[in-house]
Amino acid sequence: MSTSTAADAAPAAVGTVAVVAHRRKTLGGGLDALRAELAGAGVENLIWCEVQKSRKAPKKVRKALKKGAELVFVWGGDGMVQRCADALAGSGAAMAILPAGTANLFAANLGIPEDLSAAVRIGLRGPRRALDLGRLNGEHFAVMAGAGFDGDLIRDANRTLKGRFGRLAYMWTGLRHVRGELVRTRITVDGAEWFDGEASCVLFGNVGTITGGIPAFDDARPDDGCLEVGVSTADGAVDWARTLGRMAAGHSAESPFVRITRGRRVRVRLAAPRRYELDGGARREVTKLKVRVVPGALTVCCPEPVS
Repeated sequence: MSTSTAADAAPAAVGTVAVVAHRRKTLGGGLDALRAELAGAGVENLIWCEVQKSRKAPKKVRKALKKGAELVFVWGGDGMVQRCADALAGSGAAMAILPAGTANLFAANLGIPEDLSAAVRIGLRGPRRALDLGRLNGEHFAVMAGAGFDGDLIRDANRTLKGRFGRLAYMWTGLRHVRGELVRTRITVDGAEWFDGEASCVLFGNVGTITGGIPAFDDARPDDGCLEVGVSTADGAVDWARTLGRMAAGHSAESPFVRITRGRRVRVRLAAPRRYELDGGARREVTKLKVRVVPGALTVCCPEPVS
């Protein structure tokens, strides 16, 4: 791990910089250390915003954009990143992720470390990539979205459990919902019927590694103009144990209880209301899901590619 700080580098070649921070999240020396890092790196035009809950973040992002922010540092977990990405989509401003949450899946998929100095340096000096986002029922997501088993799992892995047990919270709640009911599910992908049957979970992935650090979509890339689409017919503890085992080994598509494809527009109809989630944030119960990819919607500061 590097011991250098952002102050070791030349002043950042950026204009107005904003920080939108979830004040309950922690990383390195905390928000005071972040201020020091940015000051040491020569950032002068700084907009600073803190929120108590991630759902308050989009309003702060939009205000920062109106004030001319060209780079927005997002301090928090995947829920915070998702809320900010939703507001930043299509704006042209760049997002720099400071992974201060429990799972930090988007940051991990991009190779952004859970190290404050390194993450700040990437935000100020790293290459910027135009990455895809998914859009489900009108809201963008960066990592994945899902309904059924996945939505129930996310809802019950509440702040208290995640605070005490971290990633193990997802395993605990998964065990509680492993006998979730099968629901008649109809899925069309790019206008053609792809699945019609009983299912326990539907997933949409923009990157490969999803909730709980599971490598669900082996070939996913956030810049290919497509979303991965998966459906599980697993029913009960034995089925799910086999399914998760294949997924953990990086062979999701080989599970007899999983079907995976890729597409740009997806519609799902459920025979009974199921809760859905985006990037670890639980939403309401619905019977319809309308999903599409938004190519190149978000500019993200990323590490230098490994040669």
